[in-house]
Amino acid sequence: MAALGALEPGSGPGTVPATKVELTVSCRHLLDKDTFSKSDPLCVLYTQGAESKQWREFGRTEVIDNTLNPDFVRKFILDYFFEEKQNLRFDLYDVDSKSPDLSKHDFLGQAFCTLGEIVGSAGSRLEKPLTMGTVTTHSRGRKPAPAVSNGGIPGKKCGTIILLAEELGNCRDVATLQFCANKLDKKDFFGKSDPFMVFYRSNEDGTFTICHKTEVVRNTLNPVWQAFAIPVRALCNGDYDRPIKAEVYDWDRDGSHDFIGEFTTSYRELARGQSQFNVYEVVNPKKKMKKKKYLNSGTVTLLSFAVESDHTFLDYIKGGTQINFTVAIDFTASNGNPSQSTSLHYMNPYQLNAYTMALKAVGEIIQDYDSDKMFPALGFGAKIPPDGRVSHEFPLNGNAANPSCSGIEGILEAYHKSLKSVQLYGPTNFAPVVNHVARSAAAVPDGSQYFVLLIITDGVISDMAQTKEAIVNAAKLPMSIIIVGVGQAEFDAMVELDGDDIRISSRGKVAERDIVQFVPFRDYIDRTGNQVLSMARLAKDVLAEIPDQFVSYMKGRGIKPQPAPPTPPAPDPGAPPEPTQP
Repeated sequence: MAALGALEPGSGPGTVPATKVELTVSCRHLLDKDTFSKSDPLCVLYTQGAESKQWREFGRTEVIDNTLNPDFVRKFILDYFFEEKQNLRFDLYDVDSKSPDLSKHDFLGQAFCTLGEIVGSAGSRLEKPLTMGTVTTHSRGRKPAPAVSNGGIPGKKCGTIILLAEELGNCRDVATLQFCANKLDKKDFFGKSDPFMVFYRSNEDGTFTICHKTEVVRNTLNPVWQAFAIPVRALCNGDYDRPIKAEVYDWDRDGSHDFIGEFTTSYRELARGQSQFNVYEVVNPKKKMKKKKYLNSGTVTLLSFAVESDHTFLDYIKGGTQINFTVAIDFTASNGNPSQSTSLHYMNPYQLNAYTMALKAVGEIIQDYDSDKMFPALGFGAKIPPDGRVSHEFPLNGNAANPSCSGIEGILEAYHKSLKSVQLYGPTNFAPVVNHVARSAAAVPDGSQYFVLLIITDGVISDMAQTKEAIVNAAKLPMSIIIVGVGQAEFDAMVELDGDDIRISSRGKVAERDIVQFVPFRDYIDRTGNQVLSMARLAKDVLAEIPDQFVSYMKGRGIKPQPAPPTPPAPDPGAPPEPTQP
């Protein structure tokens, strides 16, 4: 019997497997390494571990004979996480023999990118130049092989690689199911049972992961549970024949729920809908072993089954929706004098300060979804030149008409310059920067743009009432807010802004959506001092909710994704398909 875990009856799916993305690889104008014919290219994909930073071979395409413009048939299927920086490397080889050892073949070039760069490009299609260099190959056994010099000129261009990402179809299906039960075992001494059901999907290793609990139906042996919707990938991870286990319990107030019985099914069975195939005997294995005449502890019947395709985050990105990233940095005096090493703004030549780490961690992921890479950057809580007035939304680049900076590096440069020109002061007011971004978001409610504001702060908020009102108003707009607390201050009040437990409200109005994610950076700092790991952990947590917040806005407004732009034609459409090596 599987452990019940922390899910309360009536709650939705547990941790859902990532969306899967299928990558198609093509190349154009590869180097010709063969004397009497053209190259026979092969593409090898490497992925990089978040902690070790070691490149590991993920897979290989087929070999295509005698071409410099291959369109590989074999795809790479990768788990996609919006909240992670997923580094990829593509190495091209001219295959000269049957040997799987890459050092035996001619190197044709390589390209680096992130998975976010591919899906964030127009039509989820990325074209990159292939360059030469000295490559460290890895054997199929995933152990690093010695570096191999391939005789190439580092930096030399040698054709292009074209990468096309497609979200796998079964990732977007949502099933709606309803069950009832009949003649369940009576477990309560003075009354009937209070039954609920728990569903588990099976994993590759034979273990089970909880994916849904129904609500409790009180005092009955013949419950009818409410219909519930669940992503198909949460129910079976895309494998329609994989076992799904259901357990039936009698709810007890003290948490010691009594096990009534269980049955197994599969997505393929459930998809038959209401029929004799979807009436299940609920069996308690212990009772069956003890009692020869035991038949079952009741039956469960599938009352209805429906499945529909949902629009996903990647559908909108592929259709051209841009994510606009704005950063707001706290310049209040509580940060300490930037010229002293105790300050949170101190520029240590050997390591990044917390503000820089938080900015890079979030910005380097979001930038893949913004085509112009121009990011507004604001400061708050400082006296600014020339007159020394206190401002809570000043441009870090000094240009009030256009506070945008070029790339994450441009923001960092403007941030460093601001530290030299402004006087840290106070108080800590968030409402002005929230309203600043809200004005931009309000101008484009059509789903073509979505705005993410990152606020990095060291202190206790001073304008809580105004900030709450600003957030409630912003919840109607295409906008999300990430707040990262740096330093050792008590951030209890910030948790109130993060509507995970209780939806934020102002003047009796409740926010339409939960759009705020707050975290204290100190919870993510790696104990060994590994800053890259600290940043990856932070980004993973603060960005995880953005795709759902994004989709909730689009659905709430009835906005459907735009069709993806057409793919440019291949250079020689009339040419016959090239043969592949087995």
